[in-house]
Amino acid sequence: MRWFCLTLLLLCATETKAQTPGQFDYYVMALSWSPNWCATEGDARAAEQCASQQDHGWILHGLWPQFERGYPQYCQTANRPPSRAMTRDMADIMGSAGLAWHQWKKHGTCTGLDASSYYSLSRAAYATVQRPQLLRDLTKTVRIAPEVIEQTFLQSNPRLKARQITITCKAGHIQEARICLTKDLTFRTCGQDVLKDCSKPALFTPIR
Repeated sequence: MRWFCLTLLLLCATETKAQTPGQFDYYVMALSWSPNWCATEGDARAAEQCASQQDHGWILHGLWPQFERGYPQYCQTANRPPSRAMTRDMADIMGSAGLAWHQWKKHGTCTGLDASSYYSLSRAAYATVQRPQLLRDLTKTVRIAPEVIEQTFLQSNPRLKARQITITCKAGHIQEARICLTKDLTFRTCGQDVLKDCSKPALFTPIR
């Protein structure tokens, strides 16, 4: 009985920490390659970011609070949700106001920041990384090894190290570059649960 009570207390303490705004270890910044998302999901939804007049490359999927293992999400916060103007103003780097809203609800609420500060920090994080021009210059869909994508980021960002970035895939396409940052937005080593690179070559679609 004593062991059961102790286990229950530990589980409750862990859950409290996991959902307390401001309590986390570092950030993961997820950069999504927009043409691939459009090809696999967005076009079928007639998504705003996939419209013919857009030329998005690496968009900011989100800035996510992270523990050394695991992450908090959908935290209860006293901070007011973002206004429509706030989310609309993030569409230039996030593709749509809807994504900006979702990222606040799922991840921003766990930062301990208000919505305006979270979006400002997200924009600052996006600006810390030079997105490789080489990938924007492709003219046809290619099947490419994820480590090649990683190398283009490392070459474009000399201070970025291999264990500070991971490349993910989805449905046979390159999906995201995920970069780990400290709370003051300097590069840092990712936790083991974040370092899960693709293991096989995947499709990479050019900007239309």
